[in-house]
Amino acid sequence: MDAGFVATVALVYAMSRRRPRIVRRCWVHTILRKRLQRGEYHVLVQELRLDGVLFQQYFRMSKDAFDELLGKVGPLIAKADTRMRLSIGPAERLGICLRYLATGDSYRTIAFSYRVRHATVAVIVKEVAGAIWTALVEKTMPVPQTEDWRAIAAGFQERWNFPNCVGAIDGKHVVIQAPANSGSLYFNYKSSHSLVLLAVVDAEYLFRVVDVGGFGRSSDGGESLRDGSLHLPPDTVIPGGERLGLLPHVFVGDEAFPLLDNLLRPFPGRQLTRERRLFNYRLSRARKTIGRSSRTPVVPVVAESSDEAPTLRDAPMMGSNNATRRSIQLRETFCSYLNEEGVVSWQHKVV
Repeated sequence: MDAGFVATVALVYAMSRRRPRIVRRCWVHTILRKRLQRGEYHVLVQELRLDGVLFQQYFRMSKDAFDELLGKVGPLIAKADTRMRLSIGPAERLGICLRYLATGDSYRTIAFSYRVRHATVAVIVKEVAGAIWTALVEKTMPVPQTEDWRAIAAGFQERWNFPNCVGAIDGKHVVIQAPANSGSLYFNYKSSHSLVLLAVVDAEYLFRVVDVGGFGRSSDGGESLRDGSLHLPPDTVIPGGERLGLLPHVFVGDEAFPLLDNLLRPFPGRQLTRERRLFNYRLSRARKTIGRSSRTPVVPVVAESSDEAPTLRDAPMMGSNNATRRSIQLRETFCSYLNEEGVVSWQHKVV
């Protein structure tokens, strides 16, 4: 066989086996390359720093607070530069996260403004939010100790005329996209998936305890109250209630919560005696603090929802309703006190 013919066949075969050349996409899009010159952080935010009011409106945080927070979380979120590209600095990372938390805009909207990829925004928000929690949780929102609970109780007695109250408690379902392989753990009564947000507020509308992460289908709002991990003060005599003996410190909640030895809820039903209606009014009045605080818009970091349903939903039931005899009697005791020794002059005018 002719050697030239064989060589030609071999060449044709080799060419047929050659993979088509892949046209690579650019390493960084031309728009993203101009981040340092035209990105929102490097242009608008720097101009906003000259006006404290506008800076506050943009980040929901003052310049001093931003710089202080940056000093605490900066080392936790800093990334090293590589030979291929410069990293996004800690200040810009913090700005991206705070802007997302302040507005609730989608990752894509933030990405266009800051000239980064939307996947990068998603990573930054998660990392920075975690760093903020790590840096601030022990100093900004430590779990109250016994003396702190006593001070909170004194505040409720002075401002809301409710004795031995150490906080108003409420819960919300935070709608999320179900994590992979989670089954029905996060599936709730609204036929959606959620985490449970629980919060306790003091007499001054300040959040004192926040718990996030209970499964939407099986959350129990009374677990931490039952296990004694909150270090509540020992039972004490309430003002003017010597005949009642020692009474526990209590939280006040709505109908969604179980009646416990240290958690009061309203009397159910409509055909109530005047005394029970007065008790319900006084308890509801003490709960105003959590009602007003929980109406503040909250942007969930857990997930972005594609539907238009409310992201925060009231939790209809936060545990079992099987009250003990002691908890039932405790509510009756508080009801008796608020209608006798603990009566206030104006309560009969509003009920």
